[in-house]
Amino acid sequence: METNAGHGPRGSEIRIFAGSSSLGFVDRMCGFLGIERGRSEAFHFSEGNSYVKILENVRRKDIYLVQTIGFDSNDAFMELLFWIDAFRRASVNSITIIMPYFGYGKADKKDEPRVSIRARVCADCIEVAGADRVISMDFHSPQIQGFFKIPVDHLLASPILCHYLRSLELPDLVVASPDAGFANSARRYAAQLSAPIVICNKTRRRHDERAEVLEVIGDARGMNAFIVDDFALSCGTLIDAARALKEHGAASVSAMVTHGLMTEAGLEALDSSGLDRLIVTDTVHNPGALVHPKIATISVAPLFGEAVRIIHNMESLSALFDALPAPVLAGIGRL
Repeated sequence: METNAGHGPRGSEIRIFAGSSSLGFVDRMCGFLGIERGRSEAFHFSEGNSYVKILENVRRKDIYLVQTIGFDSNDAFMELLFWIDAFRRASVNSITIIMPYFGYGKADKKDEPRVSIRARVCADCIEVAGADRVISMDFHSPQIQGFFKIPVDHLLASPILCHYLRSLELPDLVVASPDAGFANSARRYAAQLSAPIVICNKTRRRHDERAEVLEVIGDARGMNAFIVDDFALSCGTLIDAARALKEHGAASVSAMVTHGLMTEAGLEALDSSGLDRLIVTDTVHNPGALVHPKIATISVAPLFGEAVRIIHNMESLSALFDALPAPVLAGIGRL
């Protein structure tokens, strides 16, 4: 059945709406699909309350709402719930929530007494509010998919990041995992790059986002090492791993992370660190990262746009995990 990019199999137009944390991301998705962003507005009252309003008729439509849960996570998440409620009360046919980054995904288990599994609480809230489907990228733990009873599509940034890295044509690459827990994901990067892997073994003793690298497993001597991880905040883990890799003979050390949540302190630490470069995606809008001389921000909006097109046309998403379609590869670029 023939379709065009912005319409489904029966000619139904794709309608993508943006929460306040993802306006630029949605514009890049819509640019890829050749459609206009859905009309809506959101703002916060002086006491902190959030207000959302849909500015067009959405009755019986399949809509897609994009809201990343990154900076100001509590405000972003509450706004997300209000959007879901507004669309449900506007009698839409279905609501697909797109969270390029799900910040509460870091809280995926009860690893101490008397703590909340916040990712599960958030999943329950999204379902109760009325969402029908969730699309996200690089959860901190894949098990989070099981927190939802509704379908969850878990996209991977590694094909896009590796495609960009290959375009740099750097010789003697070695992929470095910042800890043993990320080793399986690092092996996926290594396989896509046809590169060897080393593992930095670390421990974390407090809740201050600082970790101590104890050893490097593998040989990085004379190699251009790329540390891979799912997110960065203070950059402490990346900087400590870079120091260890250089002590073990790496010729250069860079990093690739999906979600770039670097704080002002983290960006300053990156300035004086041994990291030569940091590649991140645009799942989180981080103005400081966009102008930092060591950081390259690569858009994954075309991948999410293609996922929306596939879902809307009732096709299979498995194609996105085998090989990226040519239009997605053509849309990859540095912001």
